[in-house]
Amino acid sequence: MQFWTDARDVPSDFGPSAVTVGKFDGLHAGHRAVIATLLSIAAERELVPAVVTFDRNPLSVIRPELCPDPLVSNSQKAELLAQAGVEATLMVTFDEEFRTMSAEAFVSEILVKALRARVVLVGGDFRFGSRGSGDVALLTRLGAELGFEVVVIDDVVPDGTRRVSSTWVRELLAQGDVKGAAALLGTLPSVRATVVHGAHRGRELGYPTANLATEREGFTPADGVYAAWLTVRGVRYPAAVSIGNNPTFEGVPEKQVEAHALDQDFDIYGETVTLEFVEHIRGMVKYTTVEALIDQIARDEEIAREILGIAPRTPS
Repeated sequence: MQFWTDARDVPSDFGPSAVTVGKFDGLHAGHRAVIATLLSIAAERELVPAVVTFDRNPLSVIRPELCPDPLVSNSQKAELLAQAGVEATLMVTFDEEFRTMSAEAFVSEILVKALRARVVLVGGDFRFGSRGSGDVALLTRLGAELGFEVVVIDDVVPDGTRRVSSTWVRELLAQGDVKGAAALLGTLPSVRATVVHGAHRGRELGYPTANLATEREGFTPADGVYAAWLTVRGVRYPAAVSIGNNPTFEGVPEKQVEAHALDQDFDIYGETVTLEFVEHIRGMVKYTTVEALIDQIARDEEIAREILGIAPRTPS
């Protein structure tokens, strides 16, 4: 996939293209429906399927106190778009300069001059330009003047009442409902981070864990224990993951993420790993004895194996 962070970097011979514009945070089912239509139209008309997105949530500039945590990092977003079949992405820096760009300038400079758009796909509530001054009606009028067609994409409403949105996905993850979030995303919710040294309690308890750094890409689900997949060095392993401060012990950081790869005992310190969450097993509990905690970890592993379809642990 071709990728740029500045419209001035787009080659002069790029396109012509079919373009869609949006935050694309998480690339949920609604986004995927737009991209599917984008790819179909692009193939039919021999256009390059392209996306214009932003390096941050516009709210982080406009109303930072209201800005939610992102579902994915910029690199994760770019990877998801490429996997979905998008051939070119322009990730605009949403700063004060871009915020004050007029709706007309956005269309003429980015959609027409840089990307040579022939078709532009948007949702019915699409707004653009300074203070959201542009809407679908203005975009359609500018398209007629500047040589592109506007296609309006309907919302995806799986339950008949609420459209799929990044906000809905975020709510589910904040509740620990990773299975529900996966249904909206069309893929397993994930986080990515470097493995760092922890207190090594897991190894002492007989369940060595990979402790993830606090600087993580992706939205960390609610505290609790999860069945998950751990990918490191391109290999995917079944895992049981604990998120939280582990109240049985003192001094454990908030939102600590620890992954126990089933049937594995390897040194992956310093490696970047991805955790894909499959299902919530239980919430965080404070145990009165270490023995009680070990018994619970064993039960958690059994449940994770059932969820992931992994054979029972072989007695040592």
